Amino acid sequence: MFSAFASAASLAIVLAAPASLVRLHGVDIAVIAIYFAIVIYIGFYLKRASNTSEEFFMAGREMTAWIAGLSFVSANLGSLELMGWAGSAYQYGILATHWYWIGAIPAMLFLGIIMMPFYYISRTHSVPGYLHLRYGDGTRGLSAICFAVMTVLMSGINMYAMAVVMKVVLGWDLNFSIWVSSITVAVYVALGGLRSAIFNEVLQFLLIWLGALLIPILGLIEAGGWTNLKAQISARMGSEYVHLWSTTAHFKDNPMGIHWTGIVFGLGLVISFGYWTTDFLVVQRVLSAHSLRAARMSPIIGAAFKMAVPFIVILPGLLALSVLPVHLVPANVAAVTGQPSYNEVLPLMMVRYLGPGLLGLGVTALIAGFMSGMAGNVSAFATVWTYDIYGAFMNKKASDSHYVSMGRWCTFIGVLISVGTAYIVQHAASIMDYVQALFSFFIAPLFGTVILGMLWKRATKAGGFWGLLSGTCTAVGLWVWVDRDPSALRYVALSPDAKAMAADMYRALWSWLVCVIVTIVVSLMTRPRPVAELNGLVYGATKLPEEHDDHWWQKPIVWAGAIAVVFVALNIIFW
Repeated sequence: MFSAFASAASLAIVLAAPASLVRLHGVDIAVIAIYFAIVIYIGFYLKRASNTSEEFFMAGREMTAWIAGLSFVSANLGSLELMGWAGSAYQYGILATHWYWIGAIPAMLFLGIIMMPFYYISRTHSVPGYLHLRYGDGTRGLSAICFAVMTVLMSGINMYAMAVVMKVVLGWDLNFSIWVSSITVAVYVALGGLRSAIFNEVLQFLLIWLGALLIPILGLIEAGGWTNLKAQISARMGSEYVHLWSTTAHFKDNPMGIHWTGIVFGLGLVISFGYWTTDFLVVQRVLSAHSLRAARMSPIIGAAFKMAVPFIVILPGLLALSVLPVHLVPANVAAVTGQPSYNEVLPLMMVRYLGPGLLGLGVTALIAGFMSGMAGNVSAFATVWTYDIYGAFMNKKASDSHYVSMGRWCTFIGVLISVGTAYIVQHAASIMDYVQALFSFFIAPLFGTVILGMLWKRATKAGGFWGLLSGTCTAVGLWVWVDRDPSALRYVALSPDAKAMAADMYRALWSWLVCVIVTIVVSLMTRPRPVAELNGLVYGATKLPEEHDDHWWQKPIVWAGAIAVVFVALNIIFW
């Protein structure tokens, strides 16, 4: 009875195409209003603790492992994740889970165990700041500019994703949604800096789980459990939608059109490690920890929560494959035909399962997700602009208070630029295809530069700069090639059966390889720095500080090992 009623209601909603899918009740509006009031209050309250550059940009390096770890995950768990990957799960099936497991867990553990000591003991304020210490101003400037461009583009994606949700669910004007939410984020980040962003991200993490949890629970009840859901999806779409690895031996055997090599090396090695270990958006949260041990434990704690996120992000997309009575299409097709798109999966599932009060909580969770993603990008943009572009190349001798003022003002400027970039996303087939393209441009080659600098004493200043530049140019060049000539996809992704997401994975792999090869060749042709100058920057030239834990089970390596075991087990279970 419930299933028949929900199906009829969903179909009627889509076919009627009203100005909005639902009408909020008073309790829903109250929930949303209270949330906005709380985040603004947090910004004003924390302003008095954000008067120095260390407090404003690094939260005073006072965060505990749990707060930094939850913020580390929450900065990545924006409306982009909630909406984009729910849509990708509808489009590609359970294969989308790879972006949460092999595309996150190994890299997060690697950051905590291997890389965090160098970031932390160097006392750098940013990843470009580490590259300055390791390679010099040229590499720092190039990486800072690339990162600044990427952050405003990613902020634009979060703005667009939020605006689409508000338009689909509530009928709000696209421009109104963008401006109200973005101004709110700009205010509380400009007031309280990173500390305000972190505390709001922890709040947003809890709200996202509370607001999104009912959809998979009620959906599984309607579907009759996980086993029945798999059977229904297999009957409707094909069994390739419910297998994580077994369909990736050939490009044509799975809906993503990808081979396991692209997943393991393009996603698991390059994009994942590049994002989680070199993207300052997330690394900044870990650097705010109060001690080296807390900094190492933060990504390990984050990895434990990350493994559970597919339950509230991927599962709604899989449920939609089974229970929605309409067929969804790519966003660029929907713009022409008027059909609902992949990006509308989560709003449609919210309408299906959430009633008055609960719908307000669900909408608040999406708003919180938007603010989490955007605040992360904006605070990272402010730090990199102030320290690695403005302070490094334009005004090196300004006072500490001047840099704090610059950070506050460029927060607003970053938001304004992001508003402009939000409209670019409308031309992409799906949100996540667009995101993966950006990662292949900026994140993949950066990882090659950072990891060689951290693990290889022979890497030189010239090698780092030319390797990063050539890797970035390779990624952009391959994208332009395929965009101009779609048949070139067979060369980039190694198969005529490959699809767009596969191209993103292999483009990232090629750009990383080019970066590594050029860095090695140029380094071997140029003079390296004396080993004595690499202390605190490179393995083999640094004496790492000893960590004293009272018990063996308190060691970060023990917890990392436990999470790794669970990670392997999950991949076997859903093979």
